[in-house]
Amino acid sequence: MQSWLVTILLSVVCIGCGQHKCPASTAAEQSTEKELRDIIGVTHVDGKYCLTDEDFLNEGADQILALGSRVIKVWFHNPRRSYSFNSKWPEMNSLVEVAKSPYFRELFDKPMTTYIMMCFSMGREAGYWRKGVTEEQKLDEQRQFYELAKYLLTTYKGTSKTFILQHWEGDWLIRGNYDGNSDPAPEAISGMIDWLNARQAGVNQAREELGPDGVWVYHAAEVNRVVGSMRQGNPNVVNTVLPHTKLDLVSYSAWDATTAYPEDSQVFRKALDFIAANMPDNPDFGNRNVYVGEFGMPENKFPAEQIQKVIPNVVATALDWGCPYIIYWQLYCNEMEDRRELPPVHSNNAVRGFWLIRPDGSRAWTWDYLYGLLSLNGQKKY
Repeated sequence: MQSWLVTILLSVVCIGCGQHKCPASTAAEQSTEKELRDIIGVTHVDGKYCLTDEDFLNEGADQILALGSRVIKVWFHNPRRSYSFNSKWPEMNSLVEVAKSPYFRELFDKPMTTYIMMCFSMGREAGYWRKGVTEEQKLDEQRQFYELAKYLLTTYKGTSKTFILQHWEGDWLIRGNYDGNSDPAPEAISGMIDWLNARQAGVNQAREELGPDGVWVYHAAEVNRVVGSMRQGNPNVVNTVLPHTKLDLVSYSAWDATTAYPEDSQVFRKALDFIAANMPDNPDFGNRNVYVGEFGMPENKFPAEQIQKVIPNVVATALDWGCPYIIYWQLYCNEMEDRRELPPVHSNNAVRGFWLIRPDGSRAWTWDYLYGLLSLNGQKKY
């Protein structure tokens, strides 16, 4: 990475943390400073290739540690599908049993500081609440998240680890499809509010019962249709659901403000402001309880010059704004381009290019960029 870019980015980071209280201080032994390697992370889910004989979940975690990051985003829901290579998953009938599985126990024992986990309760479809939520369903949702949070708070106390439980892109989830031109139904909006508050109630219950003992568990929603609400007032999760919740955090899958506007980083900054304005503050994170849950650019679809401009701009903007986490999408590409080839693929052209490491084992420019950033400054506190 060019030295001038490092200098500019570090200046931005220091300015940003001077303007805002470092939001994850409560999850870092009450420190007012945070290391860059504990902010910038990578998603590892459903990659269409593997590079070792190690179980796929932990192969990816080891690659992210080698990058210099201690933050990983994983799919806790249905891991048998998301992490199938070199793996024999046991039968798991509860969220706690997933956490107790050998592969997740190994993951949680690694020197990571933050685990962002996409998860749903067991025993029902992910979007069951779109037609409304009964009191019995609310109580069961609360119970399952209470049990998982209690297990994590008990098992990993004293480790200084943070666990964040979230769902995937909420604006598709609330619709039950990927049609951005349709509005979410009123009953889906009210159902999502009840569903999210029930999940949060379970996490709150466990925290109140056990208290923080060197481990933190938080709950988050994820939004992905923000710019349309910000500019035209379109009804989406950000403006119809978030204001009626009491969540710890919100994740922004930021494609509609980053990849969609590669020449204008101010759209992304304004989107973060808009989310924060609609999101109730949290005692631990204040009004900076918005993190970047997804951003990236597929290498096979965008020119290198654009990638090398947009990715650093997103990182710099998010750091300056005060996002507690910035999660790159992703380690190995999960989207097929050539559907005639079945996973595990070996050709770089068989997938779209959402990667840090390609199917042939070579590393992308974005790996080099993040590695340089983290190796130079990963342990420096801001």
